[in-house]
Amino acid sequence: MTELFQRHPANPLLTAADIPAHVASALNPAATEIDGEVLLLVRVEDGRGISALWVARSRDGVSDWRVEASPLLSPVETYEEWGCEDARITFVPELGAWVIAYTAYSSLGPAVALARTRDFRSVERLGVVLSPENKDAALFPRRIDGQWVILHRPVAGGTGHMWLASSPDLIHWGRSAMVLRARGAVWWDGARIGGGAQPLETPEGWLLLYHGVKQMVSGPVYRVGLALLDLDDPTRPVARTDYWVFAPETPYERSGDVPNVVFPCGALLRDGVVWMYYGAADSSVCLATARLDELIAAVKRPSMEET
Repeated sequence: MTELFQRHPANPLLTAADIPAHVASALNPAATEIDGEVLLLVRVEDGRGISALWVARSRDGVSDWRVEASPLLSPVETYEEWGCEDARITFVPELGAWVIAYTAYSSLGPAVALARTRDFRSVERLGVVLSPENKDAALFPRRIDGQWVILHRPVAGGTGHMWLASSPDLIHWGRSAMVLRARGAVWWDGARIGGGAQPLETPEGWLLLYHGVKQMVSGPVYRVGLALLDLDDPTRPVARTDYWVFAPETPYERSGDVPNVVFPCGALLRDGVVWMYYGAADSSVCLATARLDELIAAVKRPSMEET
């Protein structure tokens, strides 16, 4: 399988050594742009194993990262006692603010929590909105049919599929619908799937960069696939790749705290190019890029079942 994404030669962009504290790892970055800079919200795991979300800024999105002296979101609630993890950032024009969807992790299990910010210097917590076990959430940037829509991944019986829920107010969520199913058996995304970066709106539909997991004898392997959802009805999938489009290949992706992992949590669309920020082996922050038109062509290519 030919990968569409090209790794940046500066990878890894950020590691534990770049965080102004004694920490174990830096991983799974959400991404957005603000004040002419790229901003990442990086999951940082401390020496105890507890995660918080730290802000890093760069003018070119590659180098000279400035990491804040303290985390933006750290565990303060019972439901976060084990960490704030794996954020996705969505700018919402109607609110004039960014909404952060993240995993609130505790002894009760992983839950989906939301927070809101206008400057990434202070946040308003909206609290847990989807109870355990649930994670990999990302908010769509605008209302659809009058409702806010969120992508999420509940877990049942060890298998995870991707779902959507809707809300009139960002607090009360319901009308759940399954959107994409883990394909099971020997498939590269057979064990479970989950949202990656925040949904990207394109003329062809909502583009999803999602992660798929295959359980191997040596452990899980995380790869990246593509899907398109209907713009007006995102519960309706338009297309999905049979094959992965990005997989762990380099030493920094194949060796780390969790080997054989590429895990995207943020993406930027810049001049027709998708900048995908991802965690590598649960140990570092990396970047890969691909042309949007090539991604759309790949996801719309007829599947094996249609040929």
